[in-house]
Amino acid sequence: MSEPIKNRYDFVVYFDVENGNPNGDPDAGNMPRVDPEEGYGLVTDVCLKRKIRNYVEAVKEGEPGFDIYIKDSVPLNASDRKAYEHLGIDSKEIKKLRKDDPELDVKVRDFMCENYYDIRTFGAVMTTFVKDNLNCGQVRGPVQLTFARSVEPIIPQEVTI
Repeated sequence: MSEPIKNRYDFVVYFDVENGNPNGDPDAGNMPRVDPEEGYGLVTDVCLKRKIRNYVEAVKEGEPGFDIYIKDSVPLNASDRKAYEHLGIDSKEIKKLRKDDPELDVKVRDFMCENYYDIRTFGAVMTTFVKDNLNCGQVRGPVQLTFARSVEPIIPQEVTI
């Protein structure tokens, strides 16, 4: 991996959507998200992260260190198993292994950060390991996103075919 970021950077990204829906609201029949007070279009931080994950997955497919932890229709436990397999951990033997190696939690967390782009970038709360009595904790990512807001108010239209 490259050198870690040492300074804070603020950035703005402009993107254009015409005749489309960048982020449907499930509570409003999947219509575009709209600020009810001023009519500006909204895109959630979760949606933006998903778009970044999808891009990285498509562009960096198969490259070491660029796997995606949070994927559609893939349980987190499947990705957790990769860490266990790589580190030679049998989930039935974890209590014994933790006694022999008190740094086991750190090794699992480090594996997850090294191999999963989205954990390394956005951070993660890895609670799925708790069932195996591992505390991989919370990883803070250097990239923090907030809601995107349209430059101009939008007028959502329902178009039927």
